Formats: sequence, structure tokens, C-alpha cells
Amino acid sequence: MTMTALVAPTVADYEASADLATLIVRTTEGDAFSVPAEQLRLSCKCAHCTRARFDGRFPEAFPGIAITEIGDLGYGVNIAFSDGHNRGIYPKPFLLSLAAGRQLCILNV
Repeated sequence: MTMTALVAPTVADYEASADLATLIVRTTEGDAFSVPAEQLRLSCKCAHCTRARFDGRFPEAFPGIAITEIGDLGYGVNIAFSDGHNRGIYPKPFLLSLAAGRQLCILNV
């Protein structure tokens, strides 16, 4: 009997788009997905954003938000935004789930 293991794609690389409005995520399978900066900012799960949601102070939108910095943490990325927020850590599987949860822009690389 032959067993075949199914391995989910993982994040191989990422970068901000030229206009800083999108994070381009490349997988180990060679696909690339775009995740808008606004979606990333709205999806932040840091303690500050979680508390703001709980208190009803979290904005419903971040129009014009841009990615200003990306730091690699190994298991995920720390993304800083043009509104000064820099506390968000996005585990790599979470980035893929954000990309899968929307109509994907798949870029074959």
C-alpha cells in the first residue's frame, strides 16, 4: 500500500506592491496571492486592536492605508502601516487564510 501525504502550501516569500497598497504572498507551490493592506489592517489581532474591537472603538475601514514596513519573524510577519500601527503579527497560515477568504488575484510566477 502506498501512502501519499498531502502538504498544504506554505508562504515562501512576500513583499509589498510598488504602491504599498497590497501584500504579495508567494507560496511554496509557486502561486502568488494579493492581500490588500486595508484587509490586513482590519484583520490585525494584536492586543490593542482586539481591545478596540471589544470597546467598539475599532474603525470599520482604513481607506488609503499603506504598508510601510515588513519584518520577518520566521513563523509570521510583522507589518507596519501608514497610520503608525506596527503591532500586528500575521502568522503565515493566517496570511494564506486571508488570501483564501476573498476573491483571489492569483499571479502565476
